[in-house]
Order: sequence, then structure tokens, then C-alpha cells
Amino acid sequence: MIDLFARYLIPAAYAVLPPAMNSPRATAMLLSIGAQESVGFRHRRQMGGGPARGFFQFERGGGVKGVCTHPETRDHLRSALVALRYEKDIGQTVALYQHLEHNDVLAVVFARLLLWTVKAPLPEPGAYDESWRNYIAGWRPGKPHRATWNDWYDQAWDRVQGEVI
Repeated sequence: MIDLFARYLIPAAYAVLPPAMNSPRATAMLLSIGAQESVGFRHRRQMGGGPARGFFQFERGGGVKGVCTHPETRDHLRSALVALRYEKDIGQTVALYQHLEHNDVLAVVFARLLLWTVKAPLPEPGAYDESWRNYIAGWRPGKPHRATWNDWYDQAWDRVQGEVI
């Protein structure tokens, strides 16, 4: 699945977002976060019956609402939703939360917008601690698993640098 995201889904999301959001560092972070949150892009629903949905594990009240209302993301989200034909759901956090579970391009849009709100620079290859801090700052995971991060981050950069795809 990580290759599918690298080749098709992330580029599709970039197509409906501002060009400034498209960068190798952003792609590496998105791949790392998606893999970390969904255990290698395997779980669209939070394990253990939790509320998070989609491969980036968004919760309705925090992540979805935050991206919908944040001053730096709401207009970009609105444009993306129109492009993806979800204009009727603009501002509808319940509907958008439900769509995230099965629309991977929409999930990437939300993930990239959430990452956009993190003020720290996007890290380069091998910057494990910086990338981990960016992930924690954006996602605020309840039970973060630091032990798996470096491997996901390396795998993501391998895709970005064309070593695997």
C-alpha cells in the first residue's frame, strides 16, 4: 500500500492542493505518518474500536474539525472539496469524517493540510527526531510508538527518492 500512496494517491491529493504543499519532504512525512498510524497502511479504522478513521487515523472532533476550521487550512480544504465533488459537505465534519475512511485521496488532503499547520520545517532524510516531533505536533497520538518510526521514515524516503517504486 505504501507504494500505491507514493505513486498515485499523494500525487492525486497534491493536484487539488496549492502547489506549495507538494514537496519531497511533505511526501515523506505523509508516507511515514500514514504507515505509522495505520500499521503500514493496513487499518482504515482504529484498532481496538477507537474513533479514528482512514489510513491517517483522523478523529472527528480533533483532526477533522481542526482542518475544517483552522485559518491556514479551511480555504484550501474548501477548494479541494469542490474539486473532489464534496462541496455539499463543506463544514460538515460528520460527513467528512465518514468519507475519510474510504476516500484515500481525501484522507491525504486532510493529512497534508494538518501537516501544513505544523510550524516546524519539514525534515530531510535521516532526521528521525525532527520528523518524530513534527508527527507528534500534528497528530498528538494517544499512545505513540516511537520504536517503529525510524523504519517507516526510511521506507518513506526510499519511495520519495525512487529507490523502491
